[in-house]
Amino acid sequence: MQKTPRILIAKPGLDGHDRGAKVIARALRDAGMEVIYTGLRQTPEMIVNAALQEDVDSIGLSILSGAHPVILPRIMDLLKENDMEDVPVFLGGIIPDDDIPAMLDIGVAAVFGPGTSLEKITDFIWQTVAEAEA
Repeated sequence: MQKTPRILIAKPGLDGHDRGAKVIARALRDAGMEVIYTGLRQTPEMIVNAALQEDVDSIGLSILSGAHPVILPRIMDLLKENDMEDVPVFLGGIIPDDDIPAMLDIGVAAVFGPGTSLEKITDFIWQTVAEAEA
């Protein structure tokens, strides 16, 4: 039987809109996952520290501000520094199509844009966590 995934949902940067993050958090809980929501205006250091302390299986980030080219490399570097490269990071929000390859190149596991079904996101996480356990 598969363990219950622990997922950290965070809003990095100065973006103050968290409705999408809260919708995702609720959908993940409804799908049987344990969710830790850190709230608004988190720094990369705060996010990685919370992920480390909570021993999460995956990290979900919601960014609407356009700061992803600066924030995501820092988070990925901090995960590497803390030997957490095995923790998949997924990204949602307003990410231009031209930026998606760069996000995937630095190690982001998936990018979910507006309109992505909640089922697709939850299925991705269940599959990703199961693969990490194998």
